Amino acid sequence: MKTQIAVVGLGAMGAATLYQLARRGMSVVGIDRFAPPHSFGSSHGETRITRQAVGEGSAYVPLVRRSHEIWHELENATNERLLVTCGAVMIGPLKSAAMHHYKPDFLRNTMAVAQRFGIAHALLDKNQLLLRFPQFAGLHDGDVAYYEPYGGFLFPEACVRVQLTEARRLGARLLTDTRVHSLTQHSDTVSIETDSETIEARQAVVAIGAWAGPLLGAPFNQLLRVTRQVQHWFVPADAALYDEARCPVYIQLYGQDASDYFYGFPTPTGSVGVKIATETGDTTATADSVNRTASPAEAQEMYRRHLAGRMAGLTERVLRRRAAF
Repeated sequence: MKTQIAVVGLGAMGAATLYQLARRGMSVVGIDRFAPPHSFGSSHGETRITRQAVGEGSAYVPLVRRSHEIWHELENATNERLLVTCGAVMIGPLKSAAMHHYKPDFLRNTMAVAQRFGIAHALLDKNQLLLRFPQFAGLHDGDVAYYEPYGGFLFPEACVRVQLTEARRLGARLLTDTRVHSLTQHSDTVSIETDSETIEARQAVVAIGAWAGPLLGAPFNQLLRVTRQVQHWFVPADAALYDEARCPVYIQLYGQDASDYFYGFPTPTGSVGVKIATETGDTTATADSVNRTASPAEAQEMYRRHLAGRMAGLTERVLRRRAAF
């Protein structure tokens, strides 16, 4: 098979790339070893946070703003619900060693980015935050909150599915349940060896996340590090308190250790449980060997260390757990 561009991996990044290329009238083929949307990569877990003031780096702001436009365009075109604008709040002391996505000074950087780009936001002290959002108990007097009214969450599986459907409608070819064994760069083409055929493309986009190192080899297998991450869905004592109409998405930094933080979501309409997680680099793995079974002990430790006394009306009972990378 010959094509202009091949997209290997059809999760969040690959599906978006395939869709945008198909919109531009390109001859494109998308390949995935599974049948996306699926739960084997990183583009899953029911909900994902989105916010305009990205404390990890101002370079992301134009990308996020454009992504919100695309989600609304897709919602209007397909009648699918992809983006929920419930607001986003980042909480903690201005000076803290805790990091989000391994970035220091996350809260201050978020505020600086919002000011630089004119992003609508409000700064709330402890009392103002509790008056508006009583979910966040256990705050200290020095804590501040950055509130962004147009932040919220996405439904990642729906986002992937809708973009792949639209890409196919626009002429893209999808090869799912198809494993890519190698990519070979020639002078002006890329040869992609799959289970069933060789694809010749003028260009290839590789968006396979944790599988990138083994497939691409050096230097990617040295630069990329795969870590195991666990998500938990806790049972609220008062479900209405965490409904998407009353609760924003949240990132809370609270201590002087880099890992003293967690993030979470309201409960989407039609779902149950309050999804909360943190980010750790303690357990390295490979995409094929990662332990996908999260234990009850991990949920108990999550609640004990991060949530007890900090999230009002949240019990330590867990509905489900999910481990990935």
